Amino acid sequence: MSVRPYRDIERRKSRKILVGNVEVGGDAPITVQSMTNTLTTDVNATVAQIHRLEEAGADIVRVSCPDQESSFALKDIVKQVNVPIVADIHFHYKRAIEAAESGAACLRINPGNIGSTERVREVVKAAKDHGCSMRIGVNAGSLEKELLERYGEPCPEAMVESALNHAKILEDLDFREFKISVKASDVFLAVAAYYGLAEACDYPLHLGITEAGGLRGGTVKSAIGMGNLLWAGIGDTLRVSLSADPVEEIHVGFDILKSLGLRTRGVQIISCPSCARQGFNVVETVAALEERLAHISTPISLSIIGCIVNGPGEARETDIGLTGGGGGNHKMYISGRPDHNVSTEKMVDHIVDLVEERAAKIEAEEAAKLAAAE
Repeated sequence: MSVRPYRDIERRKSRKILVGNVEVGGDAPITVQSMTNTLTTDVNATVAQIHRLEEAGADIVRVSCPDQESSFALKDIVKQVNVPIVADIHFHYKRAIEAAESGAACLRINPGNIGSTERVREVVKAAKDHGCSMRIGVNAGSLEKELLERYGEPCPEAMVESALNHAKILEDLDFREFKISVKASDVFLAVAAYYGLAEACDYPLHLGITEAGGLRGGTVKSAIGMGNLLWAGIGDTLRVSLSADPVEEIHVGFDILKSLGLRTRGVQIISCPSCARQGFNVVETVAALEERLAHISTPISLSIIGCIVNGPGEARETDIGLTGGGGGNHKMYISGRPDHNVSTEKMVDHIVDLVEERAAKIEAEEAAKLAAAE
């Protein structure tokens, strides 16, 4: 038992697959995905957006392939990016084959929606020949007619049955390198479906609340739905679906995982909402620090608290801390201990310097360990 058992999350045991060189499932870290919204045929724009997603920390990026020109464009795209590319396929089996041949690492597909068993067999052969995994993507908005007629409406049972039906098609063709999603825009429906699917199979699960909405509303819905599942140990990879810049999806995804201690990429800022007791403008300070520390990928915790009520206590739990004081003079904490004072005018630059220095030190120590191990 850990020191703080109330924080323990026991992840569901799932099999592990590969999406390119990225492990998904099993004991692999929970990966964060996004999807491009450029025209796939505009290779330069798509590659530029993928590079921005890579810089934000994306582990996997999905690209839509609605036509032959798009699936062929993947050949040029995958050569210019570092993350594995998932080809988003709907209905037409030839697009899946073309995407596999063009270098996609994974095919997002519903086997039951692309025609005869022979067509599915051809897609599976292409996936095997080119080392592609697959994602079975069930969506409440596009359930099979037969299931809707039988269940009367999209419901958790119908979504799980749909997923398992699609999975059996692949299993019967001796293909098991796939993950499954059962997404819905309704948080209750999505969460219940994922709970049901988690009990029904051991395949890795891709989490998402689909069509969640804009940046603020979609973030809240995604955090409630996926946070519920992740806290229960369910989920091996995720995508936050926002009507916003795809880079925001990566930021929100990592923030959800960081809040549960499941991923620790970048600077995690603990800050107060501010009040009349604050010794400096907390809101402006945090906004400035978020912007200036966005490039840091090394895990570092930073507390920014406006006064001494909670400041010292929060600082004890973070790598670097700032507590507001009187007369424009504030206390800096290093590794939980009070260390020195800083003025309001200099504190943002000073904190950025401290974080960058700490990140560089950690990176150097990790590099030395790797060198020693070799």
